[in-house]
Amino acid sequence: MLELGRTVVTAGVAKMMKDNKNFTDFVKASLNKHTNGDWGNVCKEDKELNDNSNGPMPERILSSYEDKGIKIWIITEWDRSVTTILLPEEY
Repeated sequence: MLELGRTVVTAGVAKMMKDNKNFTDFVKASLNKHTNGDWGNVCKEDKELNDNSNGPMPERILSSYEDKGIKIWIITEWDRSVTTILLPEEY
């Protein structure tokens, strides 16, 4: 199970969660997948980096999920201090 550190959401995600319960459920389910090593729709290179990120030189972990045309990214920092949930356009 992945250590997340402090979990934060960006302003765009927070607004969508406030306005849409289904989106909130999608975010929660996505975070659960991220925590359990299901990286969603990332390229092969990012998947390999994620899968090998717990070695002596940890990397950031990026997951990407999409539901009903809305995509979110979840990024856990290399030192596992913070996990950010954001819309790609907020990066």
